[in-house]
Amino acid sequence: MIFPPPPNSHALAVLILTAIALILFSREKISLESSSLFILISLAVGFEIFPYQTDEKTFHAVDFFMGFGNEALIAVCSLMIAGQGILRTGALDPIGRILAKLWRLSPTLSLLLTLLLGAFISAFINNVPVVVLLLPVLISVSLKTGESATPILMPMGFSTLLGGTSTTIGTSTNLLVVAVATEMGLKKFSMFDFAVPAVLAGSIGILYLWLIAPRLLPKRKIAISDSSARIFTAHLAVTEESPINGKALIKALELTDGKMKIMGLERGEGNSIMQLPDVLLMPGDHLVINDTPENLKEFETVLHGTLYPVGSEDSPVDENNPLHDSDQQIAEVAIFQGSQLNSTTLNNFRFFDRYGLMPLALHRSGKRFKRIEDKIGEIRLRVGDILLIQGPRSNITNLKKSNDVLVLDSTVDLPYSKKAPIAMGLMLAIIMTAALGVLPIAISAPCGALLMIMTGCLDWRDATRALSAQVILIVVTSLALGTAMLTTGGAEYLGSVFVVMAGHASPPLVISGLMLLMAIFTNIISNNATAVIGTPIAISIANQMGQSAEPFVLAVLFGANMSFATPMAYKTNLLVMNAGEYSFTDFLKVGIPLVIIMWATLSFLLPIQFL
Repeated sequence: MIFPPPPNSHALAVLILTAIALILFSREKISLESSSLFILISLAVGFEIFPYQTDEKTFHAVDFFMGFGNEALIAVCSLMIAGQGILRTGALDPIGRILAKLWRLSPTLSLLLTLLLGAFISAFINNVPVVVLLLPVLISVSLKTGESATPILMPMGFSTLLGGTSTTIGTSTNLLVVAVATEMGLKKFSMFDFAVPAVLAGSIGILYLWLIAPRLLPKRKIAISDSSARIFTAHLAVTEESPINGKALIKALELTDGKMKIMGLERGEGNSIMQLPDVLLMPGDHLVINDTPENLKEFETVLHGTLYPVGSEDSPVDENNPLHDSDQQIAEVAIFQGSQLNSTTLNNFRFFDRYGLMPLALHRSGKRFKRIEDKIGEIRLRVGDILLIQGPRSNITNLKKSNDVLVLDSTVDLPYSKKAPIAMGLMLAIIMTAALGVLPIAISAPCGALLMIMTGCLDWRDATRALSAQVILIVVTSLALGTAMLTTGGAEYLGSVFVVMAGHASPPLVISGLMLLMAIFTNIISNNATAVIGTPIAISIANQMGQSAEPFVLAVLFGANMSFATPMAYKTNLLVMNAGEYSFTDFLKVGIPLVIIMWATLSFLLPIQFL
């Protein structure tokens, strides 16, 4: 086995930086945005200080920033905005209502229909709004039937990933691979060029998700069914013997170590007074407090007051007159891409002041934070976080209408905007004009996004929230790395090494090996980075073997989309993980067999169609 000679110094430096990038992208403690920007700046500064020249021209460092104007990135951003319009208007909600009704008739067949529908819609629309639609439907069904939701949430999430592989616009990964391959001289893939192998392999994957995957997942109650941490509203009356009698309101807070949350102050029934820190408390004053029964009783003891349930201020709390919460409901809400709560804290957002809802617990990456309100209020939220909240039915209804978060329970009907038909019509127009070749997706998607705003389906604030800095930076950085590898000969070198290691293996075996390598990478690092870095290598391998490049490029595309084995592999995996309270092991148990199924099936189908 004779390896090719080492590459030039610039190519070697790029390969080392690529390895560093792959390590950084896999680190949870370092944000993907920071890692991406670091790699991008390192490339630019390095090539500016040490210019790279060929016989034809000098490569300029500023060219690394051309990715911000790449047509794939423009299409990705525009489709994110259009998808936000679908989400904001509730255009997919009628589908959710129909599914909810069918689940009552036949859960087994309804699961299959849900998987097929999720996959079909995700072939044309980013899968985030599809998952956002289906999560509350499935959790609602589980609550009404008393069955656990955990066996069905993960299969639903994976079905949307399967569907996204079948068209050029199904995922941002597909758009990037097609764009990079086109820049390198390949004929541009049309929307359905690789739909046949994707649909055939995806069908086998759907059968696995329908018949086998639910049996591999544990049946457990999700947090919404746990009411042990409920919050109650009560009145604490100041008595003559109370240490806060005649003292300022702030004294009451000091005696409770700042834990007591005073929602109101009444002097006489229905006579509210200002909650000024220096207001003097008098016997008979009522402090309106929200907290758990344990904390309320503790405050009663510390302040020597008398505790009354709301509406029964003439009878103190005891066994015969307990606290009650007849209008209170508990709900789970998820933070999704575009939510105003993403990257901020509940305290900074003034969540309770805005919605009158009390956070009880926070779920993230399979672990549950303890119910300490101050702690939860100070945690910076991120996409996929699940909040357990409690409050009046009307307040939860208002929260759902706000679209700031995804409400996962079934307390009220899903919202449906009058603009929904317009939003759906515009999305269909984006898809059809691109599919029929009337306009390229990089043109039709921005047109559709603009019309979404002009028709009032969403405003500019919603549009900007739909854009993800993480996606933009990882795409631009990946494109820059791909350009550097291609220009300096790094991609050709890696292709040569791959060919040498493959020995005399046939093209189908090389395609299969390349796809498996991409599938491993995508579950450890970003799928977009895997796709963009892998595409020039795939084309180099094909050229050195004297084969058509299309099946090798598609091996990268399909492999980079096999984001099933780890929760961090794709953003909807995190959303599903937290909603279903899955462990990392659950993803391995269900995801690895699905990766093997897709890899084996596509390894057979790709050479048949494209070689």
